[in-house]
Amino acid sequence: MNVLVTGAHGTVGTAIADHLADRYEFTLLDVEEPDDAPGESVVADVRAYDEIRPHFEGQDAVVHLALVPGHGGPGDREVGWSAPFAENLEAIANVYEAAVDADLESIVFASSNHAVGMAEVRNAPEIYHDEGYRIDHTEPHRPDSRYGVTKSYGEDLGRLAAEAHGIRFYALRIGSVRDPEYDHPYGDAERGVDRGDWERGSEPYEEQVARMRGTWHSRRDLAHMVECCLEDESVEWDHFYGVSGNERRWLDDLAHARETIGYEPRDNGEEWESPPE
Repeated sequence: MNVLVTGAHGTVGTAIADHLADRYEFTLLDVEEPDDAPGESVVADVRAYDEIRPHFEGQDAVVHLALVPGHGGPGDREVGWSAPFAENLEAIANVYEAAVDADLESIVFASSNHAVGMAEVRNAPEIYHDEGYRIDHTEPHRPDSRYGVTKSYGEDLGRLAAEAHGIRFYALRIGSVRDPEYDHPYGDAERGVDRGDWERGSEPYEEQVARMRGTWHSRRDLAHMVECCLEDESVEWDHFYGVSGNERRWLDDLAHARETIGYEPRDNGEEWESPPE
C-alpha cells in the first residue's frame, strides 16, 4: 500500500514511520528535508495546494499530521482569529481536496483530545485520579482552544469528504504521544524536570504523571492504530480516541475501536511505577 504522510517528520509522523516502514510504501511530506527517513521524502507546504497535489498521485491513503505553527497550541483558550489559525483550516481543506481529486481510498486525520478537551478542563484535576468520569466516542465536539477548533473542523470536513465523495475517513483523537525519550507515562513530568520547571516528586510533577497515566498513547500503540485504519475497509467515517490501554483513561472508547477497526493496545500507563533509568 502506498501512503502519503504529511507533517511526517514530527513526533507522531516518526512514530508511524519507525514502526510501520516495513509494511507500507511511505511518501514522507514535510516543509524541510530530514537528515534521514525510512521512505521517500518530499518537500512541500500543505498551505499550497499546487505544491502538494502531485504527491497524491499513485497513493492509496493519506495520513494528515501537518500543523502550521503559531495559531495557539492546546493550552491557548483564547477565542480569536489569526493568520496561522486560518492557514491550518486551509491546509486541512487542501489535503482533503487533493485526496478526493486523486481518488484515494482513505484519509487518516490526526485529530486531538482537545476537540473534546473542555470535558477535561471542567473536571480537572479530579479527572486525573480515576474518579469515574468517562467520555466515549459519542461525545460532541467540546474544543478547549483554537487548536481544538481546528481539529473539530478537520473531523467535520472529513465526514463531508466521506459522505459526499466516498472516501473513507478516520479521525484519531490523539491523547499524548511523545518523542522516544519521553515515551512513557512519566514523560511530561520528566521533561519538566529536564527544563527546570519543577523537581521530581513535587506536586506539579505528580499531577503531570497522573494526567499522562490517562492520556498516554505509546508510539507503538499509535502506529498500531494508524495501521488498523489503513487496513480497514468497513468504515465510512468515524473517530477513535488515541490512547493506550490505560486503566484510568477518561477518553474511554477502546471497546468501540476494538470492535470497529481491531485496535488492541499493548501498553498501560499503570504498569509503570517509576520513570526509566
